[in-house]
Amino acid sequence: MKSVYDVIRRPVITEKSTALKEVEKQVVFEVDKRANKFEIREAVQTLFGVKVASVNTVIMAGKPKRFGRLMGRRAKWKKAVITLKPGEELDFYESVNEDGAEV
Repeated sequence: MKSVYDVIRRPVITEKSTALKEVEKQVVFEVDKRANKFEIREAVQTLFGVKVASVNTVIMAGKPKRFGRLMGRRAKWKKAVITLKPGEELDFYESVNEDGAEV
């Protein structure tokens, strides 16, 4: 069994994910490529203490990048869009004040 810290890698914080959070009550995470939806649901509920309505996943293709005169490729990664149940809220910045220091 994987640890919940092995399943959830990091939150994805972009303009689109912030809009999803405000409007649709959805949160976006980068997760382990081998994790399934059930493991992701349990990890989010355990780590953040919220109820999850649904989990949608997608494999994001790695972008081609230039390294000098050689072409390379970034690694592909798995993204999970978590829909929270009504009344639930998840805030990543609740312990950070305006100065950027933790409270």
